[in-house]
This record gives sequence, C-alpha cells and structure tokens, in this order.
Amino acid sequence: MIRLTSIICLTAILAIAAYSQSSLKVGSAAPGFSGTSLEGTTYDLSELRGNVVVLTFWSTKCIICQQELPKLNAFTDRYSTEKVVFLALSMENENKIAGFLQRNPFSFEIVPNSFGTVLSYADRDKNGNLDMGFPSFFVIDQDGLIQHRSSGYDKTSALDAAINRLVARR
Repeated sequence: MIRLTSIICLTAILAIAAYSQSSLKVGSAAPGFSGTSLEGTTYDLSELRGNVVVLTFWSTKCIICQQELPKLNAFTDRYSTEKVVFLALSMENENKIAGFLQRNPFSFEIVPNSFGTVLSYADRDKNGNLDMGFPSFFVIDQDGLIQHRSSGYDKTSALDAAINRLVARR
C-alpha cells in the first residue's frame, strides 16, 4: 500500500512538473495583451480580430534580431495591402529602442515595455523560469488562434509561409 501511494505521489509530481513546462501550442488561443507603440498607437489583441497578427519578440542587444531586420522589413512591404498587423514587442524602454532605430530601421510597429506580454508568451522550464529565444515569432490568425511559432536565426521563410497561408485563406 505504501509503495502504491508513493507511485501515485511521484506520478502527480511529474505531471505538475510537465504542466509547468507547457508552452503555447499551434492552434491554441493567443494570450490577450495591449500595449502602446512608439508612435502612440494602442494595440489590443482582442481588437485586431479579423486581421493576421505577426508578433516578434526582440531586443536591441540581440545580434540575430539585428540580422533578421531586413527580411522582416520586407514583409511589411509585401503584405502592405493585406490585413496583416506587424508588432515588434520588446522589454526595453522607448529611449533604448529609439537610439537603436536611428541606426537600424525596423518597419514593424514597435511596442516597448512589453515585459508582461513576454511573460504571457514565453515558455517555462521545469523550475518555472522563463525560456524564450530571441527573436521569437508568433503568427495569430483572424480568429485569435496561434498558427505559427518559432524562434532563432533564419526562421523568416517559415514565417512568410505561415503569413501567406493565412492571407490566402480569406
């Protein structure tokens, strides 16, 4: 009986640990958020329904993010006539980002001070610590569901394919 109880307790502990490592899955509802861009526009995910929403989480210190900027900027040109909203969320403040943008143009709508949103979208390790690579990409469909997620270097072709698929779906 004691052994059975121990096995049940161990199973419950492992299940809790596995749950704490859960991540947002493709097909799941995107966590809601709101934030104000550098230009002063307030974005609320719930108000963007009907649009494809492309999120990138980035940092001015991220070398990979800097290398991906030209490819990401091309997306805003390519999808300019479509209902696609491009948001770049950063945990950094306006001053830090403004200096960076003078040397590195980024045509997404930049939303600074987005730590709370990062918390909503980041994975967690088994100890509950944040685990999010930069850049991280999420594509949210017209109904508010995550249809693509990736992070790291050279993920833009898969990102482009996901956007294109959703735009064509209309």
